[in-house]
Amino acid sequence: MPNNTQIVKDAAAAINTGTVTSGLLQPEQSRRFIRQTFEATPLQGLIRHEMRRARTGEIDKIGIANRILRAKTENVDDGYRAKPNYSAIEYACKPVRLPWEITEETLRENIEGQSHEETITNLMTAQLGVDLEDLYLNGDEATESSVADYDFLKLNDGWVKQIKEGGHIYDANAKNSGQIILDTFYGALQTVPNKYNNGKLRWIMSPRRAQEWEMYLLNKVIGAGGAVPENVYNSPARIPTIEVPALPDDCILLTDPQNLIAVNTYNVIIRKTTEGEKAIMQDKRFYVVHLDFDCIIEELDATAIITGLK
Repeated sequence: MPNNTQIVKDAAAAINTGTVTSGLLQPEQSRRFIRQTFEATPLQGLIRHEMRRARTGEIDKIGIANRILRAKTENVDDGYRAKPNYSAIEYACKPVRLPWEITEETLRENIEGQSHEETITNLMTAQLGVDLEDLYLNGDEATESSVADYDFLKLNDGWVKQIKEGGHIYDANAKNSGQIILDTFYGALQTVPNKYNNGKLRWIMSPRRAQEWEMYLLNKVIGAGGAVPENVYNSPARIPTIEVPALPDDCILLTDPQNLIAVNTYNVIIRKTTEGEKAIMQDKRFYVVHLDFDCIIEELDATAIITGLK
């Protein structure tokens, strides 16, 4: 399977030969490009991904009620029928772009030569995946212009904001003065309806928060002269953890990763140029990747967030 660097090269070559209009990738190329971008981060390989042709629309949901069995009576039709429940989640993909440039002098003087272009392309497409995951988690369209990285964070509303506004909240500051203790995990778990506690839930936290949890357990052990089972480090309340660097240290998410959905369209455009007045005068190569995305949650009732951690 070609990597993203090769996809960028092929798209650029196609532009020059006129075989792809304006560098628009074919659907399968778009799917491969997006999928390989996801591989740059720990969480994106676990969440649900949806590719759509329309920039706005709905994703259908089908559910089944519980306790739907009934007694069987021979040769009698009581009229009872179990039915699936249909609903939908709306999405609205926001367009974004990643531009970069390389000077011809850099290519001439770098020890890698022309392969330096491939190195830069690899770095840029990997960073695209990192930035998308950051937005999926931390985006907030209400970010004020005085906030650092305002231009980045305002692009979309991320999962942290969505869960705070519609999911279950466990305030560690009010319960435990902001300290992370074992009760913190069990308290958050109790806020989620039991039907979602089905072995698919995961704690999603920053690496620093995971290390502080480990330190808390070690201090308890040293004081008591015992040992902590390894599964308690990695699976508080018997739920495995996922360490995500993009997540803030002051919160922990609890949900099934497949409940988190990243939506993209097939409208991925890659452009490269070494011509034009600007390129000639500055002796540069210009690149840009255009795509769009939305980050939504299938069931907000199946999510919880621990807030107020110190």
